[in-house]
Amino acid sequence: MIIGHSERRSLYAETDTIVAVKTAQAQESGLNAMICIGEKLEERENGTTNDVLKTQLSAFKDSVKDWSKVVIAYEPVWAIGTGKTATPEMAQETHAYIRSWLT
Repeated sequence: MIIGHSERRSLYAETDTIVAVKTAQAQESGLNAMICIGEKLEERENGTTNDVLKTQLSAFKDSVKDWSKVVIAYEPVWAIGTGKTATPEMAQETHAYIRSWLT
């Protein structure tokens, strides 16, 4: 089950609270959940990527009872359909932050 994809967040106003509820429902149903997190271009440019990710991660963490059934997908919203791409260094830096948050 994919939860929190950028298109659902933007087109259907899927908030961090809704992501948390859906995560809890997936867990209760025994489903694996891929939870998408990511920042917009202005957030990347303002240097607030980690703040955005922390807010998104913190919103659903209490809904997770079994982390083995969760995949966190970093989805830089600013790189979708814009022709801009995240460099490998940007992705590694962001993944390092997510791993540090998880520990």
